[in-house]
Amino acid sequence: MSELNKQAIEVPGATVPFFTYTMGETQYFEFDTSKCGPPEPMVNAMAGLKMIDGPNKKVVMINHKKPMGLLDKIGENYDIETEKMDDGRVKLIFSYKSGESENANLNDAACHG
Repeated sequence: MSELNKQAIEVPGATVPFFTYTMGETQYFEFDTSKCGPPEPMVNAMAGLKMIDGPNKKVVMINHKKPMGLLDKIGENYDIETEKMDDGRVKLIFSYKSGESENANLNDAACHG
């Protein structure tokens, strides 16, 4: 697999760097909150998810553990793949879910868990 051509991008409201890259027809927005404490993973996930406006965009979140508070809040609004990484971190890939993603409340970044 060739090295992805990741570009740093500005994401309004984000507190960690975001990167974008394309694989096939899909644009990915990736960020890593594995060294952050609450509420940063939630805040950055909400900021990133605002960029998913169709099936050809996905958000990749790398975190130290599965963010249950986030998943409780928006889990039904996105298709989410979870992958355990070799170093113990967790990678979540959020995909657009037609008819549901539009209903996600991405302005409530308060962390309750």
